[in-house]
Amino acid sequence: MKLTFFEAIEKRRSVYALGKEKVVTEARIKEIVETAVKHVPSPFNSQSGRAVVLFGKESSKFWSITRETLRKIVPEAAFKATDEKISSFDAGYGTVLFFEDQAVVEGLMSAYSLYKEKFPVWSLQSNGMIEFAVWTALEAEGLGASLQHYDPLVEAEVKKNWQLPEKWKLLAEMPFGSVTVPAGVKEFSPLESRIKVFG
Repeated sequence: MKLTFFEAIEKRRSVYALGKEKVVTEARIKEIVETAVKHVPSPFNSQSGRAVVLFGKESSKFWSITRETLRKIVPEAAFKATDEKISSFDAGYGTVLFFEDQAVVEGLMSAYSLYKEKFPVWSLQSNGMIEFAVWTALEAEGLGASLQHYDPLVEAEVKKNWQLPEKWKLLAEMPFGSVTVPAGVKEFSPLESRIKVFG
């Protein structure tokens, strides 16, 4: 069943129980990421957002890198819970890595010195919109996902393994897959305390 835009927004949740069932084709997932990266707005139309889509063994390689990186810094007594969490992300059939190209951001800072301090913030806002667009679109296709942040811990190893440009800054990781257990009930703060309307 296809969802409307707002239905997809309402249904989008952090799903941690992922499976490897191919709900949609890899080509469709690639199309979703390409559409988000291409069409999401960016400051001065800078188009600084970057993404890497990993399927199957490539996705598992990322989570193996993350697991081994964390093994070095998480106390042994606490590592079992960390290992289980990483395994839950690896249980899906893919991961999207989100980056910002700092060469583009730095170029804007140099070209428009009046806004120099703003460009790093605007860059993050734009990337957040890409992440949300991809996440919501995956939900609309019947996939589960969550947004993780193991950067900058794994960034150097990720760039080395996939031969990515040095100026790409890793911001977030999104494991996705079929939904094996739906997300629980979400509670909401009263909108009256979060939105003001005048006029």
